[in-house]
Amino acid sequence: MEKTALLLGATGLVGGHLLQQLLESPHYSSVVAFTRRPLDKQHPKLRQEIIDFDHPDPSKIKGDDLFCALGTTLAKAGSKEAQYRIDCTYPFEIGKIARQNGARQYLLVSSVGANANMSNFYLKTKGELEEKIRGLEFEHFVAARPSFLLGERKEFRPGENIGIALANLFAPLIPRRYRGIQAAKVARALIANANSGGKGSDVLESEAIQEY
Repeated sequence: MEKTALLLGATGLVGGHLLQQLLESPHYSSVVAFTRRPLDKQHPKLRQEIIDFDHPDPSKIKGDDLFCALGTTLAKAGSKEAQYRIDCTYPFEIGKIARQNGARQYLLVSSVGANANMSNFYLKTKGELEEKIRGLEFEHFVAARPSFLLGERKEFRPGENIGIALANLFAPLIPRRYRGIQAAKVARALIANANSGGKGSDVLESEAIQEY
C-alpha cells in the first residue's frame, strides 16, 4: 500500500535526509513537508505546505505516517520558552491534529538520554514530548534517540563541531550508545520502522540505530 508521509523539520540535518529518503521510498506515493518557508526542492511526490505553527490549518495535516525532526538550539531559539515551543509544543500539537485526522504512525527524532524526569532542560523537553505523543495513542509510535549527529549542517555550530571531533577521536573508548551517528542512518531507521508492521510504542536507542 502506498502511503502519504507528513514531515516536520525538513530543513534540518536529519529532516533533510528524511525528505530525500521518503521521496525515494516505494512505500510513499506522496510526501507533505510542513515548513515556514518554501524549500529549494522540486519532486513529483513532494507537496510543500507553508505553515503557521502557532495556528496550523487542520485540513492540511492529513496523511498516514508523521515524521518529526523538528528541533532547535537554545542559542538559536533565544530563550528556553521559545525552544520548548519548537521542540515540544509544535511537534505535539501537529501530532494531535494528524492523529485526529487518521494518521496511524508517529516517527520521532528524539535524543539519547531523553527523560521527562531529568533536570537537564533539553533532555527533559525531549522526554516530555515522548510522553505526550504516547498519550495520543497512535497505532505505532517510534522514538529514535540518536547521540551526536554526524553530517553536513546548513548552519555552523562551533561548540557541537568540537564535541563531534572529540567524540570521533575517542570513539573506541565511548560506549556505543554515545558515539556519533550519521544523520542518514537515523532517517533510514525511522522509515524502516514505519514500514515494519510494528504496533504500540518503540524506542530506538542510538546503538540500535547504528545497525541500519
